[in-house]
Amino acid sequence: MLMWFQKYSLPTLLGNRDLMSCAQTGSGKTAAFLLPIIHHILVNGPEAIRRRTFYPAALVLAPTRELAIQIHKEAAKFSYRTNIITAILYGGRENYREQINRLRGGCHILIATPGRLIDILDQGYIGLAGCRYLVLDEADRMLDMGFEPQIRKIVGQGMPPKSERITAMFSATFPKQIQTLAQDFLKPNYVFLAVGRVGSTSENIDQQILLVEEFDKRKMLMNILAREGKIVAARGLDIPNVRHVVNYDLPGDIDEYVHRIGRTGRCGNTGRATSFFTEKNRALARDLSQLLGESNQEVPDFLLRMAAEGRTPGNNRQTNRRFGGTDQRRGVVGTMGSRVGYRFVFRVLESPYQT
Repeated sequence: MLMWFQKYSLPTLLGNRDLMSCAQTGSGKTAAFLLPIIHHILVNGPEAIRRRTFYPAALVLAPTRELAIQIHKEAAKFSYRTNIITAILYGGRENYREQINRLRGGCHILIATPGRLIDILDQGYIGLAGCRYLVLDEADRMLDMGFEPQIRKIVGQGMPPKSERITAMFSATFPKQIQTLAQDFLKPNYVFLAVGRVGSTSENIDQQILLVEEFDKRKMLMNILAREGKIVAARGLDIPNVRHVVNYDLPGDIDEYVHRIGRTGRCGNTGRATSFFTEKNRALARDLSQLLGESNQEVPDFLLRMAAEGRTPGNNRQTNRRFGGTDQRRGVVGTMGSRVGYRFVFRVLESPYQT
């Protein structure tokens, strides 16, 4: 059964169109970009593996090794019993030699974190001249982690120009940096696909914001653990059946909050997110109350009060996360569902599943 995101993204990539997608976490995007890549490689035939320098047909960049491992597992699953070889590169001294040895068997689909990939490229084990498919997963997270120079170096290191490759970018938010990156890496007629509201959270997540004192947080966490059992929280991981995420310390940035609670409520399932809000989180009140309202969640009175008290002429959530805001790439203003410049825009608001 296809999710709505997959219903629109699969035909786009199978039709050799570039894709820029702002989708909530858990929308099925990993399968949405891996399946077209595998299809194209199988149709065109996997290239023969060279002995000295290997030239993967597809490159998937991810911000963390946890996410890279997750994508690699999915790629291995989808390419099972084919001639397609998948490989993974991520940082860490303990696995460096092991990854090099595995590369000697060649690869058609390479999943990597930017830093480690540059190290391997500099040593000549891999070349990107044959890379026809480029995927940037969680692009906003990579930019937040300072990987933009590495990403640009990778793309400029012998990779075919954007006119000769298929490129897909995925991001939970749509800041100016992401818009600029899309302009530089994607063909002018790329498809922009938004699932839900850009920068918002899934309505499948029941969000609870609790006003607490700093010294009470540990006690409240222990109470939750006693009720719920073991809680696993990790950024960039797709741990099956995570039902409850606890923000013991709220981040200072609303985008980080979106990524954190996105570990639950994935792929149409329901989940819960509990956040401990203290006086030091007051600066987050306006963005958080707006985000809760967008997701049809109850906004606590204390949060509304703090948001109203903190409202100043310059304290507004960035409009470029929503459609109807200024498009930084061409200096024009676009509205939802319209064509801006040469890009095509789709917004999906229906149920996440296609029956």
